[in-house]
Amino acid sequence: MKANYKFSNICGTVYRQGNVLFTSDGNSLLSPVGNRVSVFDLVNNKSSTCAFENRKNIAAIALSPDSNVLVSVDQDGRALLVNLRRGVVFHHFNFKKPVKDIKFSPDGKYIAVTHDSHVQVWKTPNHLVREFAPFILHRTYTGHHDEVLSIQWSPDSRYFLTTSRDMTARLFTLDPLDGFRPKTFAGHKDAVLSAYFSEDGTSIYTVSRDGAVFTWKEKESKVDPNNDDPMPSSSSENSLGNRIANTRWGVHKRNYFNQPNTKVVCTTFHPASNLLVVGFSTGIFGLWEMPVFSNIHTLSISQEKISSVAINPSGEWLAFGAKKLGQLLVWEWQSESYVLKQQGHYYDMNTLSYAPDGQTIATGGDDGKIKVWSTHSGFSFVTFAEHSAPISAVSFAKHGSVLFSASLDGTVRAYDLIRYRNFRTFTSPSPVQFSCLAVDPSGEVVAAGSTDSFEVFLWSVQTGKLLDVLVGHEGPVCSLAFSPSGVNQLVSGSWDKTVRIWSVFGRSRAVEPLSLTSDVLALAFRPDGNELAVSTLDGQITFFSIQESKQTNVIDCRKDISGGRKADDRVSAVNNSSGKAFNSLAYTADGGCLIAGGNSKYVVLYDVREGEGVMVKKFQISENLSLDGTEEFLDSRKVNDAGINTDLIDTRGDESDLEDRLDLSLPGASRGAGDMSIRRYRQEARTKCVRFSPTGRAWAAASTEGLLIYSLDDSVTFDPFDLSIDLTPQSVLEVLVAREYLKALVMAFRLNEKPLIQRVYETIPGGDIRLVVRQLPFIYVPLLLRFVGEHLESTPHIEFDLIWINTLLMSHGRVLKDKSGEYASVFRIVQKALSGSEQSISKL
Repeated sequence: MKANYKFSNICGTVYRQGNVLFTSDGNSLLSPVGNRVSVFDLVNNKSSTCAFENRKNIAAIALSPDSNVLVSVDQDGRALLVNLRRGVVFHHFNFKKPVKDIKFSPDGKYIAVTHDSHVQVWKTPNHLVREFAPFILHRTYTGHHDEVLSIQWSPDSRYFLTTSRDMTARLFTLDPLDGFRPKTFAGHKDAVLSAYFSEDGTSIYTVSRDGAVFTWKEKESKVDPNNDDPMPSSSSENSLGNRIANTRWGVHKRNYFNQPNTKVVCTTFHPASNLLVVGFSTGIFGLWEMPVFSNIHTLSISQEKISSVAINPSGEWLAFGAKKLGQLLVWEWQSESYVLKQQGHYYDMNTLSYAPDGQTIATGGDDGKIKVWSTHSGFSFVTFAEHSAPISAVSFAKHGSVLFSASLDGTVRAYDLIRYRNFRTFTSPSPVQFSCLAVDPSGEVVAAGSTDSFEVFLWSVQTGKLLDVLVGHEGPVCSLAFSPSGVNQLVSGSWDKTVRIWSVFGRSRAVEPLSLTSDVLALAFRPDGNELAVSTLDGQITFFSIQESKQTNVIDCRKDISGGRKADDRVSAVNNSSGKAFNSLAYTADGGCLIAGGNSKYVVLYDVREGEGVMVKKFQISENLSLDGTEEFLDSRKVNDAGINTDLIDTRGDESDLEDRLDLSLPGASRGAGDMSIRRYRQEARTKCVRFSPTGRAWAAASTEGLLIYSLDDSVTFDPFDLSIDLTPQSVLEVLVAREYLKALVMAFRLNEKPLIQRVYETIPGGDIRLVVRQLPFIYVPLLLRFVGEHLESTPHIEFDLIWINTLLMSHGRVLKDKSGEYASVFRIVQKALSGSEQSISKL
């Protein structure tokens, strides 16, 4: 079996902190997800996460105007220079101070970075050449008396505006100008968040945190010819360029948002349409047209403050990120509709389950919500919020689209994934908390184990009635599984150091207990139902033969899972394996390998064929130093004079916003460096649940950072066509004349020139269509289907196109159906073309 699984996507998290960005074409959105960057393709409805990782959570990202180069900067000011199209890191660089804002100049030649109260401008490194020290400092600009908050370039890349906490904005020139001193824009009563140039460069807008917008224009001076005389206008462009520097700026107008009890958190401006977009701390955003300051509309889109806002180059779509709830929204303001609306789980993700077809994943979290995700698009398409307490387990029925969930609120619920509703709720006679769940292979019976009464409950799915209560365990039941081979056996694992095999439907009602040396944490059946793997608290995985009821193998995993020292650990990572054990197990579809995850940064894959227990591969789920438990050794540089690790000191009292500074903890409950009355501030790197896809091509882990999906690398698709031919339009036409239609069609798609594809397509005789389509490699099928759909809208040859569509769908329909989510845009084009031709024929 292949073990070269590569990180492919993060699903459960869409935004963590930092700024969101649109690409230059306006079709994709970049969002920081912890220490990675996710790209959301809004046109094709897909999301992907770049493979590179920053050292800590990302604080700011910037994209070059041609969308080739991405700079991502973490909380400490360490940056990665990345080729976004390839996802390859060119260079690591340290700005040495936390970065508030980073911007590429419109011509792409410079990068401006905030550096405490200074601004540094660096020359953009060449993304086509590998250099030893690619970052070259152009100049450092001083003048602000407090932290610089934002940078905005002028359209000609010769000037930039900076805003600061010192309640001023400043205008700097990129290169020195004779007689120019940086202009200061003062008069605000709170920190200035951002400043913008109008499109023609005659106005400057500054926005402050208290909700004031100042419009700055040239001062009307009675006698001021002297300023312009020393500047000879050698060219019209030069005079236009220097006009910004030579203008005597003054306040033209003061406007106020007048939103009660709220602060401005983030703003953005679209110069072409003069739109000012403002996000407030109450979750409201507003759209104002400048310079008349008319409110186009105001809308509440979140319960928490909006932390980042972006507008796409055409000015139609607005993107918002809300840090506290992890929301990402894209809003089309003209039609007042959502283009994208996604939110991850509010707290930890506890459990996950793959659907039988491997196309969807269900997750349950501490926030009491169940979300169902598409593996192709990476988006959540339904959320169920009926539970009132954390979800402890979710499971799909083997047949049909039914999803079951167990929760600590004392209910087990069944959801219909066709109508998206909760159609059954199962409860126990007396209230108990359910910690695990199992569904019978037939889908008729559901079982759940409790933590407080130590019983296992069985219900009928059809009637919703309680069938049986299995008593016998002397500790909380933590794991349940029905035998997949359908021999009516239910296996339960408990903290009382036993595993019990129940014959639930037989008359004998036999129970067989298997004793272990430590508390049971997780168990899993091999797909053929003959072997059971059990993980225990002492770090071992024990294997039992079900038919013979005897132990067949033991793997000691404590050394495999140990690793990662937490900030408050007294013992080094090598010696600290006492608390490390696997709390989730899953077999591969063929039963040859076992994957295991637990309270550590590692997920381990074991080969368990024929009594072996060999570790095949160890996956590290995160390199993020913002999480606890990713470092092997503690850094002595982080220990202060008092001997306390600075990571453990709660710095929330230093936050700039009042609501972030407020201390809502219990008085007198502080202990050591942390407060025991509040939720732990530093999250740990760990996996709570791992599952293999039924297809065997991927596995998923519910981790601190979200739903991580690892898959086999499919980027290189086998293509049997000879590449030695000189691939030119001339050679394509020669092959076409020789009547090698299939080869000509593939070569035309390789060149990707539409007139050439159309010529080859229209030359193929109707009688050969079926033969060509059957032999066509699948990689070209969606491309051909899209082409035929577009061709049908503008051609009189309706029958010819309909034969192509019919043959394509008949020959490759099954694969297209399996990947229907991925090719939805292609199907929409074909459907639109077919309905258009149907209308035109019906009019005859």
